Amino acid sequence: MKILFKVLFAGAILQTSFGFSQETTAQDTTKVKLLDDVLVSAVRANAKQPVSFTNVSKEELAARNLGQDIPVLLNYLPSVVTTTDAGNGVGYTGIRVRGSDATRVNITINGIAYNDSESHGTYWVNMPDFVSSVENLQLQRGVGTSTNGAGAFGASLNMLTDSYSEKSNGEVSNSIGSFNTHKHTVKFSTGLMNNKFELAGRLSKINSDGYVDRAASDLKSYFLQGTYVGKTTLIKALVFGGKEKTYQSWNGIDSYTLEHDRTFNSSGMFTDELGNTRFYDNETDNYQQDHAQLHWNEQINSNWNTNVAVHYTKGKGYYENYKEDADFSDYGLQPVAGQSSTDLIRQKWLDNDFYGATFSGNYKNASLDVIMGGAWNKYDGLHFGKVIWARYASTSELGDKYYNDRGVKTDWNVFSKVNYKMTNHISLYGDLQFRRVNYKANAPETGLVNDTFNFFNPKAGITFTINDKNNIYVSYARANREPNRTDYENGSPKPESLNDFELGWRYSTPKTKLNVNIYEMIYRNQLVLTGQLDDVGSPIRANSGDSYRLGLEVDATVTVLEKLIIRPNATLSVNKNKDFVFQRDGQLQHLGDTNIAYSPSLIFGNAFVFAPIKTLQLSFLTKVVGKQYMGNIDSEMSALKKYWVNDFSVNWEIKPKSIFKSIIINGLVNNVLNYKYVSNGYFYTYDDDWTTPGSVTTIEGTGYYPQAGRNVMLGATLKF
Repeated sequence: MKILFKVLFAGAILQTSFGFSQETTAQDTTKVKLLDDVLVSAVRANAKQPVSFTNVSKEELAARNLGQDIPVLLNYLPSVVTTTDAGNGVGYTGIRVRGSDATRVNITINGIAYNDSESHGTYWVNMPDFVSSVENLQLQRGVGTSTNGAGAFGASLNMLTDSYSEKSNGEVSNSIGSFNTHKHTVKFSTGLMNNKFELAGRLSKINSDGYVDRAASDLKSYFLQGTYVGKTTLIKALVFGGKEKTYQSWNGIDSYTLEHDRTFNSSGMFTDELGNTRFYDNETDNYQQDHAQLHWNEQINSNWNTNVAVHYTKGKGYYENYKEDADFSDYGLQPVAGQSSTDLIRQKWLDNDFYGATFSGNYKNASLDVIMGGAWNKYDGLHFGKVIWARYASTSELGDKYYNDRGVKTDWNVFSKVNYKMTNHISLYGDLQFRRVNYKANAPETGLVNDTFNFFNPKAGITFTINDKNNIYVSYARANREPNRTDYENGSPKPESLNDFELGWRYSTPKTKLNVNIYEMIYRNQLVLTGQLDDVGSPIRANSGDSYRLGLEVDATVTVLEKLIIRPNATLSVNKNKDFVFQRDGQLQHLGDTNIAYSPSLIFGNAFVFAPIKTLQLSFLTKVVGKQYMGNIDSEMSALKKYWVNDFSVNWEIKPKSIFKSIIINGLVNNVLNYKYVSNGYFYTYDDDWTTPGSVTTIEGTGYYPQAGRNVMLGATLKF
């Protein structure tokens, strides 16, 4: 069945790409161009809806697109905190919004879920330089309007890929920088051929040694899109993907090493037969992920349009590492006489397929905007491990699978959204979603799992338009969410639920835009990060009972002078577990209300944007993140210190009279003041009874991911 689906899907894409009509009737391309937005209409918010959000355009993304991942490019948005394992924004990176980790940030590409179905995580390293193919994106905070994929518990990020171009064009972009970082990108578009069809694509390659020792990245990606433009029709066929090889850097370092050797990386370290400390040269993560999407948008009349999409994602890869003193039995190996353990090299593999369909219909008139739709998705993933070398070989066959697990997840939902303009001053918003999830898994860590969840997620709100400058909104949204695979591996998790209340004010004039938002997010059985990591570096979570987040968000864009714009934002928040219970020194202790892990009470960002001439833009960017705890017990050992980081960027466009349409020079200085800081880490506790006979003592430990000091990126883009 899986093979049949792949064949049919590939055939549909080929037919779409090469079988379009060559009709030459003139098209109303402006009208059809609006259908691009239909791809994300089911997950996007606008100023008439009671949702807190930020839009980011292609031009804003391009100004700093020199090789760093999408989370790093979004670092200066409200309530956002970003992390990077290698320390310089290339390789494994992550994003947290309102203190919620990346597994709670719902990611969609053209309305199709991107989060990994089992882990709920988003691995940006699998699609390097994807931002070069993004037309625009929207980051919604809170539950937002997410309809596809796992529910948003902190935010949702929806991305729209490149729109079609009416004229042929090309682009070559290259950048170099600190830590031997290189980025090379080539883009092209045929323009609309016969006013009907466009073919566009991109190839990218990114390499970096990383700030941390041996945290090297070798990243490749591609993007190919065919677009058919009819009088009332827009069809898009996309294939895109990436292949990554990164040296592992997820171990972190302890506090002593942080002070004396910030870039030290313990990954791959072993002792050879002569007693020498060495590092295994292929302690790497290797993964390839390929996506295919087919979208059909149809405008039936001036009031109705529809959107249907099918998609397929193939992911396969492994990480390889050197393991010292491994037990033979743990790896399916027969013991060797005279040896109780062996050094070995293992590979842990993932091989998964994710496919499904989405659909929606939109009716819109002067006072009513209704969207109805749904989605069906299935994930089928294999997890298996191999031993490819052992110091003491046994009679067992190397390469045999020493574990072989499978996870299958089916997820479908239906929804209906309504925006109703009751009067010139009052707009009502309603959203009802039903979602059903079934997850099956079998593994020694999870046991046999066969859970089905039925979630009803209502949302409602009202927007008061006071005048053409001011509106006020209030909303309520409920979200429910299933546990992920790691949660099952570490216990018997419960699904979590959230009640999200938002109250906001928007003020807009030609020179000033101001957004003020107050939120209260009340959780039941929130799966909070414990601070600990599992053996592959994935964060461990646990249900915390009752908890809440209460905060104030403010962001603005102010034109101070004709050539100077200021864009400040700030979030002040209280994030608490209620009546938290923890076992310390062998006894349960009631700690009262404690801070939720990785939830700073202060997040501040600002951008000074100065344009002395029309083609030159200088930006000075500031990010402040307050003190945060890496655990939930308010241990000072688990505290991450406040940090204050500044970046400086230059964007200069040259308009030559011939050959090129434009030449763009970019420069970026990260961490201008060379500040030593840590944006992420981990915290663990364990009970030890060796200190005093008959007693148990709780031991605490930490690990840190140091970030790079001052570093530079320079780039040039030739457009023709």
